[in-house]
Amino acid sequence: MSFKSRRAQRLGGASLLLLGAAATPAFAQEPAQDKSSTEIPAVTVTAPSPIVRRAVVPSRNAGRGTRTARVRSREQTAEATPAAQAPAAPQQGVLPIVTNQFATVTVVPNEEIRREGGGQLGDLLFSKPGITGSSFAPGGSSRPIIRGLDVNRVGILENGTNAGGASDLGEDHFVPIDPLATNQVEVVRGPAALRYGSTSIGGVVSATNNRIPDALPSCAPSFQSYGLPTKAPLASAATSPCVTAETRTAFSSVDRGVESGVLLDTGGGNFAFHADAYGRTTSDYYIPSYPYLTDQSRPVNGRQPNSATRSDGASIGGSYFFQGGYIGASITQNDSLYHIPGIDGADHNTRIDAHQTKINVKGEYRPDAAAIDTIRFWAGATDYRHNEIGLADPADLNTDGIRQTFTNKEQEIRTEVQLMPFNARFAEVTTALGFQVGHQELSAPSPDNPGTLFNGLWDPNNSTRVAGYAFNEFKFTEATRAQIAGRIEHVELHGTTPDFPADYLPDGTPQTPIARNPSFTPKSGSIGLLQDLPGGMVGSITAQYVERAPKAAELFSRGGHDATATFDIGNPNLTIETAKSVELGVRRATGPFRFEATVYYTHFDNFIYRRLTGVMCDDDFASCGAPDGELNQAVYSQRNANFRGGEFQSQLDVGAFRGGIWGIENQFDFVRATFSDGTNVPRIPPMRVGGGVFWRDDNWLMRINLLHAFAQDNVAEIAETPTAGYNLLKAEVSYKTKLNPNPFGAREMLVGLLGNNLLNENIRNSVSYTKDEVLLPGIGVRAFANFKF
Repeated sequence: MSFKSRRAQRLGGASLLLLGAAATPAFAQEPAQDKSSTEIPAVTVTAPSPIVRRAVVPSRNAGRGTRTARVRSREQTAEATPAAQAPAAPQQGVLPIVTNQFATVTVVPNEEIRREGGGQLGDLLFSKPGITGSSFAPGGSSRPIIRGLDVNRVGILENGTNAGGASDLGEDHFVPIDPLATNQVEVVRGPAALRYGSTSIGGVVSATNNRIPDALPSCAPSFQSYGLPTKAPLASAATSPCVTAETRTAFSSVDRGVESGVLLDTGGGNFAFHADAYGRTTSDYYIPSYPYLTDQSRPVNGRQPNSATRSDGASIGGSYFFQGGYIGASITQNDSLYHIPGIDGADHNTRIDAHQTKINVKGEYRPDAAAIDTIRFWAGATDYRHNEIGLADPADLNTDGIRQTFTNKEQEIRTEVQLMPFNARFAEVTTALGFQVGHQELSAPSPDNPGTLFNGLWDPNNSTRVAGYAFNEFKFTEATRAQIAGRIEHVELHGTTPDFPADYLPDGTPQTPIARNPSFTPKSGSIGLLQDLPGGMVGSITAQYVERAPKAAELFSRGGHDATATFDIGNPNLTIETAKSVELGVRRATGPFRFEATVYYTHFDNFIYRRLTGVMCDDDFASCGAPDGELNQAVYSQRNANFRGGEFQSQLDVGAFRGGIWGIENQFDFVRATFSDGTNVPRIPPMRVGGGVFWRDDNWLMRINLLHAFAQDNVAEIAETPTAGYNLLKAEVSYKTKLNPNPFGAREMLVGLLGNNLLNENIRNSVSYTKDEVLLPGIGVRAFANFKF
């Protein structure tokens, strides 16, 4: 059998599933017998828009006029807002589709996070349509990539504030948000950039948890089941002292990994408190074959050398509830020690020892005012530091020590005011106004060259951002809505950089550092339309104009970055980057056939990217051009570029089977990115297509899914190699049930098994700098257990 024939045979199943779901709309008209296929709770998201529309009920003052009161009305006190009132979570295994937003939103609910696992957000989102992960160090360092855009164009948030860390400064740096302590992840494209800043031009990844409680815990159902007395009716039982707990545990075979977490929530009166602690450890993970394409002489024992990880963290927080709102705070500690795989990493035993302390504050107030609906605010302060540790001389173990240090001290405040809707005759108009200010101070000293001019990747630099934004939503009818949003921000940066290469002297004379204080005023705007369509579908169209100011690393970098094996050269003359985008989407969230389809086109003026020159360097400018250099020279540059692509995913409940529902699901995504001269933008994800079958009932979920990634041959002209395609086969089975109530035991259980890369394929990630030296993990099984008390 020829290679092409074998490839066609392997793709046959996934292709038939994809075509079958697209070509059989008739099945969607025949609802399955089990109501679980059609009664799907709404997906609740918080990141896409500052405008929150609530249902209305008759007000106590309704007899005085037409005014209505919100469900969470001004008359409500803290006692009337228990957590039990929160919207129901999506059913286990049901594809969550968001239809009330003006651009595509991917939601990973809590139960899916528990089933899928992953040490980093990039690992968790790796296979989602339009999203992948950088997987620089699987399990230790993997940042989400959205539609081929990463680092300085993808914002990462936790509970509404910047995640902090240094993952946008280098692909080898970890994202200080662990899925083990996360309850939901939202990936937002489109107008969300205007809410969070120009550095979210590609999208926003928002993780949420209960570290700052926004509702009082409710134990009333459990008290009732135990036959214990309650001090108040069920609607306000949360005012009684209450404690809930949850344990999250998993074991993985491919890396002999162990992870565990404990979450506690308690509250009484007007107070609620949360505490959590977690930890995970993995060994070097197993790989299907020899990992190094460029050097076949190194001994490998069946595992990816230098790929072990260890991380842990803890958090404590609380909130005070008062009439009309709440205010809360939390403090979180994240620690991680992980190795960097690859030839250079293995030779030098490179690892990163990272620590982050983060303080967050947030609150909400619904004043008794005619014009203001809600006031919300978020504030955060981050103190981050990591050391890049390794051998200065691979042959001398006594040279092990700190090779590079990164620090990031960052503060941010964001506040939003949502105004009461008003009737503008042609539409009901709701406006939200926001203000944001942030400050960041970075440093990257190196002990290898103390006291020299080129001490580290850059001298200490700092930046300040001040921004204002406005969102306006127009409800023309129940079926037609529009949004107009705008943002203006001012960015000031302060740093030092040498003039390279113009002022560099061939004899090695050091240049005189030049202080730089550039400032930028990016301006952005968007317009969108949502339209209900027949058959329960919703169509959307969004147009955006977004400007992004260069970041400090792009302007001031000027030295070796050991973990990524690059010698980074900033460009202090970079100008504002501009993106003009159009996105069209059609989505359907209810019924037996659920899907979303999106196409988009983005034109960038002055697209900023890290261009590999093909020149090799060591640890200073004078070494660049040496034939035996270990670092790839990378120069921050600007060119016009075009990104176009599309995403599709669907799920079809075919029919009833043995008391449950069986069906098929599939996905497809691609992005094509070229510069204005037709050459390729570097490190772009490949086209992918996948499909599978599932069966579920009230307790069980069984699924098998094959994702095929095509070969990526559209690579940069210099220093980037093609990437072979692969097939990623996954299967899972999980069981969820309520347990017999008792005062001390668990009340709910979720257990299961997940098999990953069951074909034991060689998988290389085309977006990684070290893809020719690092294979993703081979065949493995993950066992997990989640208990709620």
